Amino acid sequence: MTGHDHVSQSLALASESQFPMMASRADFLSQILTLIRLRGELIFSAELHAPWGLRLGNGSGYFHVVSEGELWLTASDGKAVHAVAGDLLVMLQGTGHAIGTPGVKPIEARKLLEAQLRDDSLSIRLEGNGPVTRLVTGAFRFEGDNMPSMLAVLPSVIHIQGSTKGEDQEWLKVLANSLLSEAQAPHPGAAIMISRLIDVLVIRAMRIWVRTAPPEEKGWLAALADARISRALKAIHDEPFRRRLVAELAAIAGMSRSNFAERFSTLVGAGPLHYQTRWRLLLASDMLRRSDARVSEVARRVGYESEAAFSRAFKAQFGIPPVMTRVS
Repeated sequence: MTGHDHVSQSLALASESQFPMMASRADFLSQILTLIRLRGELIFSAELHAPWGLRLGNGSGYFHVVSEGELWLTASDGKAVHAVAGDLLVMLQGTGHAIGTPGVKPIEARKLLEAQLRDDSLSIRLEGNGPVTRLVTGAFRFEGDNMPSMLAVLPSVIHIQGSTKGEDQEWLKVLANSLLSEAQAPHPGAAIMISRLIDVLVIRAMRIWVRTAPPEEKGWLAALADARISRALKAIHDEPFRRRLVAELAAIAGMSRSNFAERFSTLVGAGPLHYQTRWRLLLASDMLRRSDARVSEVARRVGYESEAAFSRAFKAQFGIPPVMTRVS
């Protein structure tokens, strides 16, 4: 086998193994979520007696599982959410937020964590005379720079209410308890286990949210609820390296070209061709991270006639030139 053939085969196998849902034509959301890889940074429990307030800083995504009591969360964009026992709050954008009881100036959570967390006690406590709120909180980061650009159009807070989860109620308790157990009694592999559990929690939260949130809060994921637009999206994702014209996608959707383009742009937040290019480049970026292929080989694999054209498109999309960043 020649070196060129070896690289081509590696690329084909990488595409099939990294994105198996393309071959199986599974659902669109699974294709999106395939690119989400999280690294768990911190897990802790909190016992917080009113009045109290905490501010969590920029740079990380967070989740809070409210196991007892209630809290108010204020996101960086000013959005306020009231959560009670059984609720899950997920902040994906890494822009920081505050939690607590109304009218209390929050203190920096970092300082409290530094003062109270120990290797054998991943918990914090705030004394007070009022009702208690108990939380399981986690911080995480996305590995790679691509997925946050897609998540940035989602709400600053995803709020999954315990009263509406039904059969989903139990999985949240199990995950929260498992996360704390791994964090408080670490065994070999605990770090990767925590990351995987956080991965499951965030993905499942997104699945529930897509199913239950009002359309106006879903950003580009609102397209999942539109039967015609979702057919076009599925076509793009099933054959990501095929270049389709707007007219062809409109025909798949069963709409006129103009109506399709307008509807697609409204729901997705980008025109059909722009979205098609962005998705192709997201996959290309992932290939560069996860395979031994050269930039020129990835460029050809995803449909660019030259490495220069691919590099220009890649830099226009992500602000940096394409480089191979093999993840071991």
